[in-house]
Amino acid sequence: MAVPEDVCSQLRCRFAVLLPHLNERQRRLALATEARLLGHGGIRTVARIAEVSETTVRRGVSELDAGAGLPSGRIRAPGGGRKRAEEIDPALLKALLGLVEPDERGDPESPLRWTTKSLRNLAEELSRQGHPVSAPTVGRLLRQEGFSLQANVKTLEGAQHPDRDAQFRYINEQVKQHQADGEPMISVDTKKREQIGRLPMAGREWRPKGEPVQVEDHHFFFSGPDVQQAIPYGIYDITRNTGWVNVGVDHDTSVFAVESIRRWWQSRGSLDYPHATRLLITSDAGGSNGYRYRVWKSELAALAAETGLSITVCHFPPGTSKWNKIEHRLFSHITHNWRGRPLTSHEVVVKTIAATRTRGGLRVEAVLDTDDYPTGIAISKERFQALPLERHAVHSTWNYTLHPQDASDAAAPAPVGEAGGPARRRQAMLHRLADERLTGLSSARLEELATALAPAQAARAHQRYSEQRGGRARRATGKLRGSKPLFDDAARLLLTLLYQRQVCSLNVLADLLEVTATCIADHVKETREVLEDHDHDPGVAAVRFPTTDALLTFLDSDQRPARYGIIERLSHPVLTGLTRDELHQLTQRLAPRQTALAERLGHQRRGGPRQPGTRSGVFPQKISNSERVLLTILYMRKLCTLDVLTEALGDVCRSSTGNAVRETRPLLQQEGHTPVPAPTRYRTADELFAAVPPDSDTPTG
Repeated sequence: MAVPEDVCSQLRCRFAVLLPHLNERQRRLALATEARLLGHGGIRTVARIAEVSETTVRRGVSELDAGAGLPSGRIRAPGGGRKRAEEIDPALLKALLGLVEPDERGDPESPLRWTTKSLRNLAEELSRQGHPVSAPTVGRLLRQEGFSLQANVKTLEGAQHPDRDAQFRYINEQVKQHQADGEPMISVDTKKREQIGRLPMAGREWRPKGEPVQVEDHHFFFSGPDVQQAIPYGIYDITRNTGWVNVGVDHDTSVFAVESIRRWWQSRGSLDYPHATRLLITSDAGGSNGYRYRVWKSELAALAAETGLSITVCHFPPGTSKWNKIEHRLFSHITHNWRGRPLTSHEVVVKTIAATRTRGGLRVEAVLDTDDYPTGIAISKERFQALPLERHAVHSTWNYTLHPQDASDAAAPAPVGEAGGPARRRQAMLHRLADERLTGLSSARLEELATALAPAQAARAHQRYSEQRGGRARRATGKLRGSKPLFDDAARLLLTLLYQRQVCSLNVLADLLEVTATCIADHVKETREVLEDHDHDPGVAAVRFPTTDALLTFLDSDQRPARYGIIERLSHPVLTGLTRDELHQLTQRLAPRQTALAERLGHQRRGGPRQPGTRSGVFPQKISNSERVLLTILYMRKLCTLDVLTEALGDVCRSSTGNAVRETRPLLQQEGHTPVPAPTRYRTADELFAAVPPDSDTPTG
């Protein structure tokens, strides 16, 4: 029997409204009810209108006739539907865990060990191993086993220092004591330096749609020694929750670090704590404010003398810098404030830092510091030992106090960063070292040589800059103004002459000029090559100075080291059989051969040529070349034994004397010089010196 069209229309309306709200079983029963009401042909009609199969409707009719319901909460009978993948393939879960478990537990030969373990990659690898599965199923299995997407967490601190916890407790006690007394406490550190320019910055910022800030696609356009940079050094006041940032443009040195603290105290600290007598500084163990640097402590001593404050410094143990308050109470907010914003100028850096605010009440001030802070500055041991530094009983390396000292006191430390400090003393010392007795040149001749070598020195400097950049400059110089180096071209020439003439060692020069020996070594290496290109032979100085005191004494009173007097007596014609002029001429003739021999022996010891970047040049020896010739002549004349010669020199060992004679004897034989044997043999150094008449200058024997 055909179903009327109006009945079909009503069914369509009911199904469209009702069926979307029913589950699978409810829809089946509802369709079966309508089919039974229609009678013969109802199943086919309902299936056609509802767009389902007739089998579904017949199943519903059977369920209505049977009258048996399903357990509460179920739609299908137990056992219905497709089985889970892990039930069909019991080895699937084990294979999956072998891919995603940590390396120490999983399969070390897993093909996904070095690739991203995404759901799709995991599914493809499992299918390749014979466990066909989809990416969603892999995700369900991982969640079922307690896995989740996780990022790295910075918790590992490397090897922990045995006094780590004790240091943390000590810092906490110091902070509580200063807080109870109302004394200032600051946390200091240097934030990551930033390059100035249209460079991409991490993070995003609200802008009109389709109008992002355009930045450079590569950083290498902003590389090289002349690129502008910003070095933010932060001071965070722990008690007042305020920040003060000094933005430098030169180098992050200990002088710059203490100068930043000095500026904070002058602009904010002295106003916020007008009655302060002590200052507590917490800082990292490394960087420009590291506990190993003498300059850092010397500058703090100068600051203590200026302000009258007792400055206590407590360093966090190595590897625990993130515990420093300034990291997550100041620097993190600054980074968040300039996210997505290119730092195109120093003004942008300063104003962006100064605009940093938080709901917790943080306020920040920032200033630009355009002063020069050259690297290579050092403090001698003598000056460091004179500092008013008191080490604490608890880990004295990390905890110490610098007491104020009267600035009028001659022993008071002078700030390194001031013109009246080492900068002025360095210039005065360079003027003294330009003595003709040390350089072998008059002041006019030295100035003339410096003028002649200046263009070649400038060319060497540009060559070094090109090597540092990896090519020619891609940008014009970007510094606010030319940075003044520690030594100009004339000073570098002077240092090279002193070193090449073996006046003293690099360590002695470094102590005199209050710089590092490495700083002088770099200048010597570059300038030595310029001297060689101009065929200038600096010669060898007649006097060598092992200590700074000996050199200063010579400059003040012309008092020469004891070694000089010993050599003068041993070179007397009575002992050598030669006049002093003949001995000098012989020494000059042998000098090139001695240099070649030293280079050959060095090549043998190294097993090959010098490595790139080494200083090369002349290295002061315990026994100079002229002394080697003298000792060899005395020994070949059979005046005494090697032990007597060693005793006469006083500050060398027998092996050094023996090596000098062994290496120099073949050179004398090649020169054709055969010393005449002496008539007398001396058994002690005293007998040898006693044989020298005070006023005789004629050869004997």
